[in-house]
Amino acid sequence: MKKKLFVTLMVFSFLGASAQTGVPLSLTLEDCHRLALEYNKQLKIAEEKVAETDALKKMALSEMFPKFSANGAYTWNQKSIQLLSDEKQDALNNMGTNVAEDVANSVSEFVNRLMPIDPALAQSFAELLEGSDVAHALNGLGRQITSSLDMDLRNIWVGGVTVTQPVFLGGKLVELYRSARTNNEMAQLGYDKAKSDILVQVDEAYWRVISVQKKLELAQQYANLLDTMYQNVQALKEAEMATEADLTKVRVKLNEAQMSLTKATSGLQLAKMLLYQMCGLDLNGNYLVLESLELQDRQSLSNIDMSQVLNNSREIQLLEKSDALAKSAVHIAASGLMPNLAVTGSYLVTNPNLYNGYSKGFGGMFTVGAVLNVPICHPSAVYALKAAKHQRNEVQYLIEEASDKIQLLVNKLNYELEVANRKLMASQTNLTHAEENLSLAEESFNSGLISSSDLMAAQTAWLSASSELLDAGIEVQMDYLYLQQAMGRIGE
Repeated sequence: MKKKLFVTLMVFSFLGASAQTGVPLSLTLEDCHRLALEYNKQLKIAEEKVAETDALKKMALSEMFPKFSANGAYTWNQKSIQLLSDEKQDALNNMGTNVAEDVANSVSEFVNRLMPIDPALAQSFAELLEGSDVAHALNGLGRQITSSLDMDLRNIWVGGVTVTQPVFLGGKLVELYRSARTNNEMAQLGYDKAKSDILVQVDEAYWRVISVQKKLELAQQYANLLDTMYQNVQALKEAEMATEADLTKVRVKLNEAQMSLTKATSGLQLAKMLLYQMCGLDLNGNYLVLESLELQDRQSLSNIDMSQVLNNSREIQLLEKSDALAKSAVHIAASGLMPNLAVTGSYLVTNPNLYNGYSKGFGGMFTVGAVLNVPICHPSAVYALKAAKHQRNEVQYLIEEASDKIQLLVNKLNYELEVANRKLMASQTNLTHAEENLSLAEESFNSGLISSSDLMAAQTAWLSASSELLDAGIEVQMDYLYLQQAMGRIGE
């Protein structure tokens, strides 16, 4: 990225320096292609689309792998849960005291009854009861019981780590990945098509500039011829060998030529501005557009391999990718009628710990499970599957229709290229005759054998033949370019 930015800055620095020094920057067709591809925003959007679909493809692939997640929660409760009421807690806490009182009353009554019979034994029972610590022991046991039943749930901590692995979802995940991969391939084809369209548009603008530039040169030559003729006729008029009417005719033609020259100059500037805009250059810049190659003889094709043409056609390739998407959509719709199975595993931690009685502390355990869903009656899924199948049939018909249109277009463009070559040959012959006629007319006019009107007619015929030859040559180039584009050979 840094290298590309550096190169771009160097290019525009060079352009700025050229504009400041007034030196025109020479632009060839290859230069225009390179600059347009670097500048065009639609192509950059297509690049981002490729990157976007590539990320979505990787996301779809990641859906097949386990998912890990960690969760935690904390809850504060104003009150805690009590399993025993306050009365029962008080009874347990004073269990020893209450029992001791009942036992003391019973023993006291027994001692009183035993005293007349055996005073010594009665005295021993009385001393044994006074020295016993049963009440204290039972009270302690009661407090332990109430304390163990006191569940302090005012602060609750829960945490866990879970892993989920889909096992079988009816083939849905596989088809989602295939769809994402197909979308990525379609985005790449869209990028290639956008690049091809840009190159063709640049060629059109470039050859339009060359055409107007050449016609401007022809108009200048024609104006020079008329200017020379005007001076000659004026000299003949002064020698009383030509009339004022003859001079007026030449002047009118010269004015028309100068007007055409002005229009051609304006047209050239507008054509250059369009080319500059495509290349991201300054619209008011002074750049010299060079013809990077001579008009070449582009003959029509005698034999066209239509199967290869259809394989190279980006339109057909895009439709085939659409068919692949429709096929995946059929499988995804069918997955709605199939069982789904997933397994899960987790480790859960809680505080308070409930796994060994009740205690304030952290305790955890592992859990493993499986989830199975079997659709029994899903009419909507059935109709969704039928709709997906019909949609795929539509795409297949579109492929057949596009194939027929592309074959017709290629044959049509090949025929137009053949016709353009015929026009080019005829234009070359016409220009040769027009140049010979102009040469003879100039000699005849200088010898006084023909009038100025006859010479101007020869000049006009030469200008028309030259313009037709230029148009025919560029038409051959563009027809050949359109044929290559239709055959999917542009931007390979």
